[in-house]
Amino acid sequence: MANPLPVLKIGKHAPRYPLIQGGMGVRISGPSLAGAVARAGGIGTIASVGLAVASDIYNGRNYFEANQVVLRQDVAEAKKSSKGGIIAVNAMVALTDYDLHVRSACEGGVDMIISGAGLPLKLPELTTGFPDVALVPIVSSVKAASLIIRRWEKLYGRLPDALVVETPLYAGGHLGVTKMEQVFDEAYSLGSVIPELVRYLDEEVGEDIPVIGAGGIWDRDDMDEVFAMGARGVQMGTRFATTAEGDADTRFKQALIDAGEEDVVIIKSPVGIPGRVLRSPFIEKYLEGTVESKPCFANCLSHCSYRTERQAFCIAQALVDAFRGNWEEGLFFCGSNVAKITRVETVEEIFAELFGPAE
Repeated sequence: MANPLPVLKIGKHAPRYPLIQGGMGVRISGPSLAGAVARAGGIGTIASVGLAVASDIYNGRNYFEANQVVLRQDVAEAKKSSKGGIIAVNAMVALTDYDLHVRSACEGGVDMIISGAGLPLKLPELTTGFPDVALVPIVSSVKAASLIIRRWEKLYGRLPDALVVETPLYAGGHLGVTKMEQVFDEAYSLGSVIPELVRYLDEEVGEDIPVIGAGGIWDRDDMDEVFAMGARGVQMGTRFATTAEGDADTRFKQALIDAGEEDVVIIKSPVGIPGRVLRSPFIEKYLEGTVESKPCFANCLSHCSYRTERQAFCIAQALVDAFRGNWEEGLFFCGSNVAKITRVETVEEIFAELFGPAE
């Protein structure tokens, strides 16, 4: 029999199951996937980056404006299909228009903002007027969590509603550390960071802030292992990317289904940090130093080596190509567990395997 599940309460929001579906851009986790996860009893997450590219609103020149409109629409759509479930938006601090992403999500009626790819030091200020929106930073160390907590307490008189600890050892996409050697450093493992963070929150902060573990979590055994460390929730991304409800093209899903362990590689992203991806033909060329990028269509990142120095490639274009299923020209983010994907599952099937049949 599986171990009892911890109760996860984030601000005013308490999901039936202690699971957050990870935010995956560009539009890999859109309103269809987020709504289905929330309807099943977890927290469904829309990744705010690049939503405009799959809409009729985007005309090639209005990227930032279109993204705000589409984000509000997608949150409303996910909320409606969730049937009362909890919808979050993952907004990356590294985005040029990060502030607008946060405000648009709140205006769309989101329940929670999950924020990483940088330290969300201004997040309470950006969500002024939306007191019921829970604020959840993503961190890779106690040092980062401590900095956020001290800043929020001093400037805004509030604390995070939860903290996601994401380990670069196994996570997909951008890995939250700045140096390649940190990816495999055990100091950034969940087994190291979660217990230390739980102690810090209990003994030094003295507040009940739930910790959520992320990176490399696939099944109930993985979840129970993270719960035993002191976490009260988990975040899972890659396994949901290929679900029937997932928003990506079927060819994107098939690329992940076909992948083996040998097809996963870590690159230095144009953002300036390591990222875990599939070894697609595009990435092969990048590793060989022969890649040719499509033009930058929006100054979407506050730091981008392609825009400023013409190094690497336009990551937004490569992610859009992946979303559309273009194997030759796309960048396919994935977690270390991608080889375990063998078919298209439904969200309901995953929840049944993790938690038992729905009541």
